[in-house]
Amino acid sequence: MSSSDIFLGETIGTAVLILLGGGVCAAVTLKSSKARGAGWLAITFGWGFAVMTAVYMTASLSGAHLNPAVTVGIAVKDGAWGDVPVYIAGQLLGAMIGAALVWVAYYGQFRAHLTDPETVGEKPVEGPGPVLGIFSTGPEIRNTWQNLATEIIGTVVLVLAVLTQGLNDSGKGLGVLGALITAFVVVSIGLSLGGPTGYAINPARDLGPRIVHALLPLPNKGGSDWSYAWIPVAGPLVGGALAAGIYNLAFA
Repeated sequence: MSSSDIFLGETIGTAVLILLGGGVCAAVTLKSSKARGAGWLAITFGWGFAVMTAVYMTASLSGAHLNPAVTVGIAVKDGAWGDVPVYIAGQLLGAMIGAALVWVAYYGQFRAHLTDPETVGEKPVEGPGPVLGIFSTGPEIRNTWQNLATEIIGTVVLVLAVLTQGLNDSGKGLGVLGALITAFVVVSIGLSLGGPTGYAINPARDLGPRIVHALLPLPNKGGSDWSYAWIPVAGPLVGGALAAGIYNLAFA
């Protein structure tokens, strides 16, 4: 794969991932949305289907990492770091594009939600804003070591599942079936481990949309919670590297 294919594939794929994943969060959260209040099951399956769609769409271009933690895990596993900056640059750009598209798709709902006095009063304007959860993750209980550990553990499960795909098929790989399995893994992580932090398990998925939240002209949007933002970046990167170490120790 050429660098241009990698960058294009990761940009498109991550944009689709965030458009659909952030879109389900917007659908469940915002007033005047037909899906408002649909709940955690809708969010977890929405993110799983988002992964499946994005991977199927762009695997032929870039391999569809769509996640710096996956890119780092593969680099640690194989010892090949040359294309890592290109992958991560495409992922971050794609995540920002996807988040901006969520805002466009739900423009009226964002305005209705953020100009309703009852909604604006749900969270203080100076703290994490009332729609920040559509763009990025946040903990239910703020405990640095627990929040970091939760992100590491969830990402180890994700990246180890990605790295071990096909091992039960004589090393041939799973082809297009791998996207479906990865999607189910993401759903499983969301259902089982997503409660404490909202399961970023992907630095680009959290950081790119958080930047967009900070930049968008949303009324009464509140803060972007930058004091927490390092955890969903550092945790998944550590988790990806640990998963690769486990793979090399146990499966290679």
